[in-house]
Amino acid sequence: MKMATAGTTKSTFDSTLASARSTMLFSDIFHLAIDSFRASKVRFLLTMLGMIIGSASIILVATLGLTGKQYALDQLTSMGPNKIEVQFAGGSTVGPDNSATPDFMTREDMTAVLDEVPGIVASSPMLETHHPISVGGGVTKDTMILGVSPEYKTVRNLQVLAGRFFDEEDSLGHQKVAVMVEPLAKTLFGTSNAAVGQTISVLGIPITIIGVFKESFDTYGMSEISEQTLLIPYPVARYFTGTDTVKEIFFTTKDAAMVEPASKRILEIIRSRHRPTSVYNAVTLTELLVKMAKIADMLTIVLSLAAMVTLIVSGVGIMNSMLANVQSRLREIGIRKALGATRLEIRLQFLTESVLLSLCGGIIGTAIGLAIPLSVRFLTPYTIPVDPLSAVIALSTSVIVGIIFGTLPANRAARLDPVETLKYE
Repeated sequence: MKMATAGTTKSTFDSTLASARSTMLFSDIFHLAIDSFRASKVRFLLTMLGMIIGSASIILVATLGLTGKQYALDQLTSMGPNKIEVQFAGGSTVGPDNSATPDFMTREDMTAVLDEVPGIVASSPMLETHHPISVGGGVTKDTMILGVSPEYKTVRNLQVLAGRFFDEEDSLGHQKVAVMVEPLAKTLFGTSNAAVGQTISVLGIPITIIGVFKESFDTYGMSEISEQTLLIPYPVARYFTGTDTVKEIFFTTKDAAMVEPASKRILEIIRSRHRPTSVYNAVTLTELLVKMAKIADMLTIVLSLAAMVTLIVSGVGIMNSMLANVQSRLREIGIRKALGATRLEIRLQFLTESVLLSLCGGIIGTAIGLAIPLSVRFLTPYTIPVDPLSAVIALSTSVIVGIIFGTLPANRAARLDPVETLKYE
């Protein structure tokens, strides 16, 4: 029993002694590395410069990517993340005389959807027609006229620049009023404010301009609204078309999570009210937002990989600097080996110096990379997103670069012959 206790005590003592030696070894290595840096401050600062630039570049590139992604998503979201746009895509009905007419949707389809699909907070049919408008009996302008409901403003998140948007009272009263898109108002009247209160003529019918609007952001002609668009109440638009059919129907749900299930249910209802061969599509922003996010993330990754090239180049600089450091310290290496230093200790010494050199550059670069966007946050009203992961990547890459490019100089120092190094002058 006593022998077992003595063995255990000796084992514990040996492990404690080994731990103490390891602690002393790394402490000595660290202090020697600091002394080496102090002896060649300028050379090591210049060597760190590439690592500083590379680390800062990774963070700034990630920040730019996030900023661009956020801007693009905000622009798309401003169109209405909860919007569902149902379109007629093809199909026809056959009349008694065997004539085929497009199987367009009707306002009754919209009413049926509102009755059966919960969570819809706004909706609007859209009736499209093209007619020239005349101003003061002189100027004539070809215009796209859209017949919509008052809720179209909410569904499409339109901004009224002057005057007002027509309301439910105007629509039910078949008031001959209109709101005009900003570019058209400027072309005809010079300014948005000057357009309000003016009277135009469409097929001889006088219509009063009560407001001027614009989209939340420029869609560059990719939406149903162009630079020659006039919005009028849907019942008034029927005067010019003589039909109750609609080209598109817009819906807005209470929240974005309801968009996809609601769009499927809407299509089921509309298809059930028309011929089986007719085709209708529901367009939402959900899928587009996901695709945009993926594209932005991929671009950020590609740009970050390009920024990492700078770190690799700086790693080559660290390797050259450490090789020169080994050459200048040959006598020191020989003395340490003569006093009993092992190859592992010499290798750890120079590898530690390489990692510290790289890590210090990475820390400084990371601080600079984070300071720039954060200072913009505090000094300007703009909010620039910062990804903490980019700082982790920058620091991790710095350590990896230090290990990879410090291995060759460390191995070279460890393999040196102590007798030959002591002869070196």
